[in-house]
Amino acid sequence: MKAATPSSKPAKQPSVLTGRLHKLGIYNDADMLLHLPMRYEDETRITPIAAAAPGMPAQVEAEVEHAEVTFRPRRQLVVKLRDGSGSLILRFLNFYPSIQKMLEPGRWVRAFGEIRSGFWGDEMIHPRLQAVTLGEALPQSLTPIYPATAGLAQSALRKLVIRAFERASLVDHLPEALRRSLKLAGWERSLRYLHQPPPDARLGALEDRSHPAWRRIKFDELLTQQIQLRRAYIERRAHAAARLPALGLLTARLIDALPFALTGAQRRAVDEVARDLAQAWPMQRLLQGDVGSGKTIVAALAMLQAAENGLQAALMAPTEILAEQHYRKLSGWLLPLGIEVVWLSGSQKKRERTAMLEKIASGEALLVVGTHALIEDTVVLEKLGLAVVDEQHRFGVRQRLALREKVVGRLPHMLMMSATPIPRTLAMSYMADLDVSVLDELPPGRTPIVTKLVADSRRDEVIARVRDACAEGRQAYWVCPLIEESETLQLQTAVETFETLSAELAELQVGLVHGRLKPAEKAEVMDAFVRNDVQVLVATTVIEVGVDVPNASLMVIEHAERFGLAQLHQLRGRVGRGAAASSCVLVYAQPLSQNGRERLKAIYETTDGFEIARRDLHLRGPGEFIGARQSGVPLLRYADLEQDVDLIEIARQAAEELQARHPEAADALLARWYGGRAELLRA
Repeated sequence: MKAATPSSKPAKQPSVLTGRLHKLGIYNDADMLLHLPMRYEDETRITPIAAAAPGMPAQVEAEVEHAEVTFRPRRQLVVKLRDGSGSLILRFLNFYPSIQKMLEPGRWVRAFGEIRSGFWGDEMIHPRLQAVTLGEALPQSLTPIYPATAGLAQSALRKLVIRAFERASLVDHLPEALRRSLKLAGWERSLRYLHQPPPDARLGALEDRSHPAWRRIKFDELLTQQIQLRRAYIERRAHAAARLPALGLLTARLIDALPFALTGAQRRAVDEVARDLAQAWPMQRLLQGDVGSGKTIVAALAMLQAAENGLQAALMAPTEILAEQHYRKLSGWLLPLGIEVVWLSGSQKKRERTAMLEKIASGEALLVVGTHALIEDTVVLEKLGLAVVDEQHRFGVRQRLALREKVVGRLPHMLMMSATPIPRTLAMSYMADLDVSVLDELPPGRTPIVTKLVADSRRDEVIARVRDACAEGRQAYWVCPLIEESETLQLQTAVETFETLSAELAELQVGLVHGRLKPAEKAEVMDAFVRNDVQVLVATTVIEVGVDVPNASLMVIEHAERFGLAQLHQLRGRVGRGAAASSCVLVYAQPLSQNGRERLKAIYETTDGFEIARRDLHLRGPGEFIGARQSGVPLLRYADLEQDVDLIEIARQAAEELQARHPEAADALLARWYGGRAELLRA
């Protein structure tokens, strides 16, 4: 490679304007036109000063009568305007000499702002100003207000939009017949309407995004997302995977040996997974179900199907407690059948870990359970046929796919599990490239969980309730959000709660488990709780998933208002796993924020995981709900998963038609919405 000489030109650095546009996600003219207004202001009419309503935005045109800089109570520019109907004060607390020059007595200006009562009478504070000549023409469209960033004024954004209209392609990529059948407005017309609405535009419909122009934009956004996900689905099927037909050997023996019968939903999911594993392309299936719906047995049967075909299956969980829970459950089912399950974690001693690694690398161990340790370079899984990822939303996209890279020449099948039910609209949009199995019924024998809301001033009553439950032979969890005191949050800590409960409940054995304990210490406490040697377990959220102690019938959650809705539902699901009546007591501190009140109201009103997921989506949005920023799927900017359900359905159908009959239109839509930023798209 030729070395650079002193005369070589350095790489061109992006301009300051370009850098600011990039912050807004604007890289080209198409992006500029898709940077749509968040609201509008009406500068198409002049309101006489005397007719301007207090508290409402208005535009006045008047002559500067007087202007001066005062220093009481602070330095400010005070200006008096007058038109034929009355006078108005303008006040500027921060101002440049150019503002003073524009506001010299005798000049005419237009001022746009909200009128309020002040010390000197009606006034506007920091209005938007424009120097005019008397009788100058008014704008012919509403003034758009765009999402902006520091150093990029609204006036500059408006000029850039006008320039983009002159240069960008405004071709409607939706086939005319399809557009008419869906009763959608034209593309260019919709864009121009949103950027430059006429004075008589329905402002409410524009700002709540129900206008036909907005409907067209949202449809194209959803359509493009569906095309991208559909292509990812098709592309994955072009890869090779080992066929793992259902031989019915080990799987049949396990089903016969189970002390319970599979639910209809479990049988359906088992059949769906079995069919996928038998194909020559890699399965990419999401198994979702509410807390306690029985996902683990479905995963176990899938892993056994891989083992029947002589290939390995690995289950990866986000925490050691959850991974060890899976290991114990699988071992309990499979050891009686003569099948060994290997356990791998980062906390294992070197000798034990080395032995496990050798069994895995040689292929002797067909079933492997572990934490993130499974994706380390030292782990060799060349015979991997199936990767199972539990609580998949807790892993980044690279971690979720890292197991696949253990195999050369083909892709292993992948089964992802989630105990956080995904709302239907979210599954239709962000997870359209996955096959989904839903466990929508609970195994028989599960008792309903009664949820109680209790203010922290009644803590003594809660402790008494724990004592009574344990006196009846039951056990209880007491969950705290922090390990040690925080000056800003001032929450009750797990350590202090442990000490308090140990003193208050001296007749009982109280245990403590949190994320900073060594794995062996955590395992020891959990084992004691499983054996009922510990009656009350004080814990942080490390017990959120995977812990299964049927004798535990009471869950107390400290500072419940600080937890997310999905997290509260997961914690509540640790009880109600046996035949005894179970309760969850949510202890909250006052005063409650509006968001905290809504979360507690939702968790109190329903135990339906899908309804809770729907409300959680409403409260948090899709980005936080499924970690979409890590998933590789671009977040929707304009379409709303609750308001635009009908558009999602239509977009799914239209995406298949475009992909099959108009692939060039599909290409153009992807280029318009995503440009060359392929890193946004799911691999």
